Amino acid sequence: MTIKNLLKRIGDELGFHKNPEYVEEYLKEADVQSTRNLTSIVIAIELWMLIRQIVRHGSRFTGFASFFQSTGGYWILLSAAVFLCVCSTLYLYGRLKQLKRFIRFFIFLYFLLGLYFGITTSLFDISRGRMITCFLTMIMIGSIIVIWRPYISLLITLIPAAGFVYIVNHYSVGRDGKPWHMNEAEIVNYITFIITLMILEISAYTQRRKEAWKSYMLEKAAVTDELTGISNMRKFEEDADAYCKKSLAEGKQPVYIICDVTNFRTYNDRFGYEAGDALLKFMAWVISVEFEGEPFARHSNDRFVILTAKEDYMKAGVRGHEWFQLEKSGEVYLDLKAGAYPVTDPSVSPRHAVDRASYAMSLIKNPEKEHIKIYDDNIHRQYKLRQYVLNNIDKAVQNGYIKVYYQPVIWAEDGTLCGFEALARWIDPEMGFLLPAQFVPLLEEIHQIHKLDRCVYESVCSLMRDCLDKNLPVLPTSMNFSRLDFELMDAVGELEALVAKYRIPKKLLHVEITESALSKDVTGLQQAMARLHDLGYVLWLDDFGSGYSSMNVLKDFNFDLLKIDMEFLKNFSGNDKARKIIRSIVDLSKSLEMETLTEGVETQEMVDFLRECGCGRLQGYFFGKPMPYEEILAKIADGTYRLRGKN
Repeated sequence: MTIKNLLKRIGDELGFHKNPEYVEEYLKEADVQSTRNLTSIVIAIELWMLIRQIVRHGSRFTGFASFFQSTGGYWILLSAAVFLCVCSTLYLYGRLKQLKRFIRFFIFLYFLLGLYFGITTSLFDISRGRMITCFLTMIMIGSIIVIWRPYISLLITLIPAAGFVYIVNHYSVGRDGKPWHMNEAEIVNYITFIITLMILEISAYTQRRKEAWKSYMLEKAAVTDELTGISNMRKFEEDADAYCKKSLAEGKQPVYIICDVTNFRTYNDRFGYEAGDALLKFMAWVISVEFEGEPFARHSNDRFVILTAKEDYMKAGVRGHEWFQLEKSGEVYLDLKAGAYPVTDPSVSPRHAVDRASYAMSLIKNPEKEHIKIYDDNIHRQYKLRQYVLNNIDKAVQNGYIKVYYQPVIWAEDGTLCGFEALARWIDPEMGFLLPAQFVPLLEEIHQIHKLDRCVYESVCSLMRDCLDKNLPVLPTSMNFSRLDFELMDAVGELEALVAKYRIPKKLLHVEITESALSKDVTGLQQAMARLHDLGYVLWLDDFGSGYSSMNVLKDFNFDLLKIDMEFLKNFSGNDKARKIIRSIVDLSKSLEMETLTEGVETQEMVDFLRECGCGRLQGYFFGKPMPYEEILAKIADGTYRLRGKN
């Protein structure tokens, strides 16, 4: 060890170092805690001493002046101890914040008072032939409550100790009235006591500092992101509320920003997790440069959040995007996208504010053209609806807000009614009429779609049973099954249970599965569909042609009916390619012994062509929009819809 290192080590041991603010506060609180505990004991001792004086010498007191003269020292120490005990308690419970600046000053004054009391009492004891115990007790009490940096503790111990020896040897008088001096043995014992006391002071400080650092590191770990070293969400949320209130009070507009690295998972897979970690650290550094002094944190994985009151935050975001472009690899397309939520209401919690910014970011479809999207009134309406759906799907199912609408399916050959497709509508007492596009994709996203679908299945079966019992027209109805229905519930078992419960002929229930649902878990769906076929259900392939593996679907799965996606009929008039493709699909279906249905039929031209090319069934607004079953019955009754075999 070099001399420089040795001197630094000694300096550290003596307290010549800088502590973080957290450690200093911890040490101060430890001093105050010791002070409160010790002054509580001193209060008890002083009260006991006063009672003892009254019991022993009460008859000698001729009045209050005589009583106070004999017990004045006890009253002073008692009052000082009570005052300091109260101040310490208030400090520890966070009351009277102004005490924070003066609490150690009060402790030091109490220490000086104790020293004075110890010196005067010990001088009195010497004159009576007693020991200097009172001074030793007082300096020990002071050392316990004033555990400051070692060099300070040593000074406030050595100086009073040396001063006491000087006072004793020059001003004390023994029992015989002659000057009294400490002998060699008493000096040795006294020095030993003082050295021991100083060692205890240093040890106590060192131990407290270690505990403070341990607590500091645990606290830091609790609020710091381990990978990047910046704040985590806990720390961010703690800082965000005060920052927003301060900014709004100053007339500034605080804005929450959340940013995300697109294709980060691919980057990790291509270059490894170490490279991915380095990229995240780089991103944290860029944010710290562009938003210096502002609260920011790592949100999760490759997402970061920022809270800023900068008016040019959009420009800072663009610069961050440009920084990122310099760092990214040309082999994997990477980019940044961000959502921003400007705060106007300070009551919005940081967590909800980040959620809103995140929702705005989720609406970005092309990060290359649109780097950041700001949460505005229009997005707010969408967000409120989203939150409402998330929080109320169970309530909607239980209270009957989910209604089934039926869209007619027509025989192409003669235009008679051949069945329906069951479609969900959410008619809510608070939000009004909700279309499927407003809740179905969200329920799929959060894996709650099975609740909606099962509700639809039961509604269809219940209505069929009611119509059968009342001898009303009942036609086959197709019901949509998503891939998640087979994952989140036993879809086949649920359907079987409903058929048994309502005693529905299976030929009336057609299972409609979207082509996109067949892109994952092929084996599981093949098994489920084979089971449905074996049980006697008719299977439809919905939205054929909308996916990327249409031919593979036909190869790997067995369907009874192929439903041609409505996209083929867009811009139909004069589009010879669309006609050729549809005709080819119909011919292919026939060769595979599947029936066909085309959806999206809106004109007579479409009807004529589809009938001519051999498509068996038609569905679209030309024949009617989805409607309640009561309207279907009314239209059957008035002749709008005809049934086969009936005029």
